Amino acid sequence: MKYPRAKIVRALAGFFGDDDRRIEHALRVLHHADNLMSQRDDCDPDIVVAVALLHDVGIKPSEEKLGHNNGRTQEEYGPPVARELLESLGFPPEKIGVVEDIIGNHHSKSRFDYPELELLKEADRIVNRDEKV
Repeated sequence: MKYPRAKIVRALAGFFGDDDRRIEHALRVLHHADNLMSQRDDCDPDIVVAVALLHDVGIKPSEEKLGHNNGRTQEEYGPPVARELLESLGFPPEKIGVVEDIIGNHHSKSRFDYPELELLKEADRIVNRDEKV
């Protein structure tokens, strides 16, 4: 199944509201993830789209609850938010746990056990590098 990415984009925009910086970042990560995925055949496109768009959803609850965010807090707060959003959209339930696991480890330097996690880390690294320039 190829899940409609527009549904996740709308949910992401609704979640972040006026935080254009976070939305733009996610869209750029998705762009690079698409490019990287076109060079491999071991990734599930639905999972790649979901993790590319939702990988930083832990930022908002982290900042609301703690007053700050970092990689650890994003990994803690992001998976339940991603699950809630994806369930509300009717995303394939058998893929939600993988999405949660990837989002919960996207800052972990030692985790590369999913090809989609490896791809997300590379796409996010490219975007973060470009945003610093």
